[in-house]
Amino acid sequence: MTRTTRRVLAATALLCMGLGGCAAPGGLGHGEVVPPVSAQPQPKPLWPSWTESPSSGGTAVAGRVPPPKPLDGAPAVGPQGIEKVDVMAVVRADKAMKRFADGKTIEGPGKAGIRPARFADLTGDGNPELIVAADAQTGRSVLSVYTAVGGRIVPILFTSGRRLRAETIGTDLLVRTTDEDGSEHDIRYHWDGRRMIVLSDEHKFGNAISGRGSAECPAPRPTGSEAPAPAKQAGP
Repeated sequence: MTRTTRRVLAATALLCMGLGGCAAPGGLGHGEVVPPVSAQPQPKPLWPSWTESPSSGGTAVAGRVPPPKPLDGAPAVGPQGIEKVDVMAVVRADKAMKRFADGKTIEGPGKAGIRPARFADLTGDGNPELIVAADAQTGRSVLSVYTAVGGRIVPILFTSGRRLRAETIGTDLLVRTTDEDGSEHDIRYHWDGRRMIVLSDEHKFGNAISGRGSAECPAPRPTGSEAPAPAKQAGP
């Protein structure tokens, strides 16, 4: 090392000391504390017994409903919150769910009836919403979410499908279904201030469609395009 090189290195070291320490490769200065990494919410199954249900498949269909309004005939929500309301009374008051009002409560997959009610904060206001799911004899299931507004019950989501499973991811709701052909449909719902709307919609095709197990949907050919002719190989 030459005398000139040693002088340059020494000057650089003094400059770093004068500035409070050179920054580390990751952007942190000498002696700075690494900021904590925020934990990402993990999926939490609402009905674990239905997570790997062996029942027949199908496709989830997001219900199209008018702007949410309170259910006529539903029980009032008292100071104790929506967790204390009569769930079956809510089901009877909801036109989309009332056909299951006379059914029995079921504790596992394979039978028709109402699943145990679940409660989770899906609007982010610190208060839980009521989540009700029912399985029909046809193998299809329905799911509804209700919130409390001014002491009244308001439906904010209705969806249906086969082999329906549901999970919460933070304040979002993830609904999974599986088609008869093995393809999977995952819809993630998010509160927009009035109702649960679709945040993401993922369709994974299975063996019966792709022939390769679970895979992504192949890109469609542009309209009017023709497949290129195979290149001719040179003769021997």
